[in-house]
Amino acid sequence: MRASIEENMEAQEARMQPWRQIDTNIKEKIRFTPLGGLGEIGGNMAVLETETTAIVIDVGMSFPDETMHGVDILIPDFSYLETIKDKIKAIIITHGHEDHIGAVPYLFKDFKFPIYATPLALAMIENKFNEHHLKADTSYFRYVTKRKQYQIGDMKIEWMHMTHSIIDACSLAIETPAGIIIHTADFKIDHTPIDGFTADLRRYAHYGERGVLCLFSDSTNSHNQGFTKSEKVVGGTFDALFDLAKGRIIMSTFSSNVHRIYQAMERAVEYGRKICVIGRSMERNVETTRTLGYVDIDDAHFIEVHEVAKYPDEEILIVTTGSQGETMAALNRMATDEHRHIKLKPTDTVIISASAIPGNESSVSSLMNKLMKIGVTVRYKEFGDIHVSGHAAQEEQKLILRLIQPKFFLPVHGEYNHLSRHAKTAIECGVDERNILLMSDGDQIEITPKYLKKVKTVKSGKTYIDNQNNIQIDDDVVIDRQKLAGDGIINVAAQISQENQKVIGKPIITTHGIVPDKEDKKFQKEIETLIETLLLSMKPESLKNHKDIENDIRNAIRKHVIRTKKRYPLIIPTIFIV
Repeated sequence: MRASIEENMEAQEARMQPWRQIDTNIKEKIRFTPLGGLGEIGGNMAVLETETTAIVIDVGMSFPDETMHGVDILIPDFSYLETIKDKIKAIIITHGHEDHIGAVPYLFKDFKFPIYATPLALAMIENKFNEHHLKADTSYFRYVTKRKQYQIGDMKIEWMHMTHSIIDACSLAIETPAGIIIHTADFKIDHTPIDGFTADLRRYAHYGERGVLCLFSDSTNSHNQGFTKSEKVVGGTFDALFDLAKGRIIMSTFSSNVHRIYQAMERAVEYGRKICVIGRSMERNVETTRTLGYVDIDDAHFIEVHEVAKYPDEEILIVTTGSQGETMAALNRMATDEHRHIKLKPTDTVIISASAIPGNESSVSSLMNKLMKIGVTVRYKEFGDIHVSGHAAQEEQKLILRLIQPKFFLPVHGEYNHLSRHAKTAIECGVDERNILLMSDGDQIEITPKYLKKVKTVKSGKTYIDNQNNIQIDDDVVIDRQKLAGDGIINVAAQISQENQKVIGKPIITTHGIVPDKEDKKFQKEIETLIETLLLSMKPESLKNHKDIENDIRNAIRKHVIRTKKRYPLIIPTIFIV
């Protein structure tokens, strides 16, 4: 009996720590460098490299905050890629969400590498390439088949099907010279997905049995206890909302959430409503998924936006963009009565089937206020299952950790508090606390069979993009805009006599954001006196260079405004010496 107990204990230890079969004598090492997606929600991008090969995992965008005036999107800083471009073999895409593919066209304007992804993700990237006049670069596309390994440099990569809030989402199993790496990408474990394709947990178990060196896993919902609900529960909520609606239904969600859109469209067909799709990204994604066969709804059920008025209100479903309150999105233009074709009525029902992305709460609240002022019925969070997340809660994270039983664990995708909570979950699931690191963008982590450590920090950050023109906005332009918004501007134009060191006539002084209009004259007089006093104290030879005078005037005004107003405005003096 004692011998049997000992044998069973050995078997249990081998089962619970499959990573022990990894050969620790291997001298190979790999490095993982996140360039986006850590310390934030979105903008996901990372580099995995060996001595001879590097791959870029996802190239996503994120949204600016309210201080980034005139900026539409943020993309990762590609500086590090320049330093290793000779060994980059491919871009690896896990799925087609904007925070994973949104920056690909901007990357391709600087670098061009083969892009490996599933058909839907590549179709969405192709749409972006067409917008950016990069149609010829679709020659870099490499279509992948799940459960099939692809040799890329000295790595073997397999795409494993995973459930998420978009079709064809995948996790990655990467065999490197140092050992096996598993990257979950964005995921949840949905046992009743809309398309019937559940997460490929058997492949997770397969690699877990072989011994996984390191697991990278999505941390977005790491504070949420229990399980994330199935996407299918939203369909039941849609049934109730369609029953209650007496007029038109306007449903807004993320344009990439095809399963959500499909469920709404199915209800429209069932309830005898025609479907009108509005919004550039929504139209494009619906067309793409229908063309590829992911959505099976007959053309007869769709109408164009100019045809909406031809049908009774109770026979219309409008599927549109704008669930995040975006200024230029279709739903916001309807709410402000600026949409060319759709004018909202009190009999309309607006369903917002999405939660606010962190940072967008005020925009969503503003949208809700506009809609309610019109008098439409707004369905949002009061219906508990009107939206479900696409990210795993703690019990799903535990499932992945237990299937893999990795030696090392690196939580990814989320703010620092999300990563920290995910690390605690990993410890609860048997990962040694010493084998876990919490990273920030730019941290370079070295992984070998023996250790995990941070070796250096590389340049990372964000690049500002004007998405209306698809151009980059320089950092100093954004800083100037922030300064203007926060501290105002003072313009001074004056003619100065070199002969008597006095201002000829009166200087022209204009201010914005410094003092209220009623105090303008008083403030202008202060600046005028300040300049006259300064000129009288200057040496005559100083008046020969107008640039020197401008700097002296700028410094004098700055000191005065800091002392009296506690502000740091942009000061632009223009001086003419005569």
